[in-house]
Amino acid sequence: MAVLFARIKATFFLLFLPFFCFGQPTPPLLRFSILLEPSNTVYLRWDHDEQEMMTFELQVHTTGWVAFGFSPHGELPGSDIVIGGVFPNGSIYFSVS
Repeated sequence: MAVLFARIKATFFLLFLPFFCFGQPTPPLLRFSILLEPSNTVYLRWDHDEQEMMTFELQVHTTGWVAFGFSPHGELPGSDIVIGGVFPNGSIYFSVS
């Protein structure tokens, strides 16, 4: 499981790095998407390749941070969580717990 989430962390980093470094990247071609809440403020896109490497894009109206969890059973206990955001000074943080 740790290897999978290390690959996800790297994918998130690679997915968002061009956005922070170059402004307007070409969005990845992600075939699947869903709005995750009724107010339409959380939008998830994802896809996978032939080696089953998954790529996620999470678009959220937020005040500066977002968390996204992965769980085989749909509950918080035992899940893996990705947290990222922007500090008031503009620096970016990203972690997997």
